[in-house]
Amino acid sequence: VKIFWNGPKRETDREEQIQIIEDFIVQKVSGVVLAPLDSKALVPKVEELFEKNIPCVIIDSGIDTDKYVCFAATDNYVGGLIAARRMGKILNGKGKIVVVKYVPGSASTTNRENGFIDTIKKEFPKIEIVDAQYGNDTVETALQVTEDILTKNAELDGLFACNASTSVGALQALRSQDRAGKIKMIGFDTEKALIDGLKEGIIDSLVAQNPYKMGYEGVKTVIAVLDGKEVPRRIDTGVTLVTQENLDTPEIQALLR
Repeated sequence: VKIFWNGPKRETDREEQIQIIEDFIVQKVSGVVLAPLDSKALVPKVEELFEKNIPCVIIDSGIDTDKYVCFAATDNYVGGLIAARRMGKILNGKGKIVVVKYVPGSASTTNRENGFIDTIKKEFPKIEIVDAQYGNDTVETALQVTEDILTKNAELDGLFACNASTSVGALQALRSQDRAGKIKMIGFDTEKALIDGLKEGIIDSLVAQNPYKMGYEGVKTVIAVLDGKEVPRRIDTGVTLVTQENLDTPEIQALLR
């Protein structure tokens, strides 16, 4: 099996990702594993792959069409739910919190945000979400947005950030405003800076995905389709809460490889 890998230079560059798929179609690839940057913008290309009988497995983030063979990803809504229940526990069910969202159009992070917000509202009525803003696609923009949120809200008990860039940006903002450790932070993903923040006790916990498994299952499933085998429509690649207490366990260390 020969694998070609390509991706846009910037995580929100939908046009470049569309062009990459077009280039692969021209190269007559046998199958595609795609992590769509946008749940709507990539629909025409995914449907074109379907029409050309090129099997496409969607990984990581969902897409608003059913013209693919399998979707392998975290159950992101559950990821948000896990974060919300942790927030409820560490705040003893009451307090003021903020949410640093990612970008509009990203299915994976939107589901996390919804899972978190829905669960807080349903299960923790005494926890108030006082602000929720998009941090956008870089650490720098997330840092600026979070600093603005912190400046506007002098009394805060908790913060949830929904992906790697927003979590790192939020962590930096808490440090820059001398509120690290004073506001309970729950992040998403396992960048080194976030793991370091967890070890220091500045971050309470992180919701961890298994990106290795997403890619592995994606390629394996495309090959299975090409071999004429039956494949599942949905593969849940798992989601886990990482804390100081379980960070050094073999299961968590395997996720961080």
